[in-house]
Amino acid sequence: MGKVNDRGTKKWTSLMMPEHIQLLNQMWEEKEYKEKPILDEQKMQDINAQLQLAIHNNLTVNIKYYARHDYETVQGKLLKIDLLNKQIQLNDEDGTVIPLDCVLDIIID
Repeated sequence: MGKVNDRGTKKWTSLMMPEHIQLLNQMWEEKEYKEKPILDEQKMQDINAQLQLAIHNNLTVNIKYYARHDYETVQGKLLKIDLLNKQIQLNDEDGTVIPLDCVLDIIID
């Protein structure tokens, strides 16, 4: 008999690999997720005081906040503090909006 052309395993492996890689990448990303810290009352008061100082004096701030399972930092001036919707908006090119309960720290430049 002639040579048997058995590509069965190779054919299925090549179809499954991207899915396996995607699942593995997702699993690795989830392992890197950071938990949202719980701030104490004193820290929340400090953040509120910094927000008020920055918006009333048009100061530039660095805001560290929690988003997408990680810590993010953004710099800019505050456009508004929206207490009704519990968020702040920066006067940057993206119009960044941050929920107040995700703000971790504020440093005034």
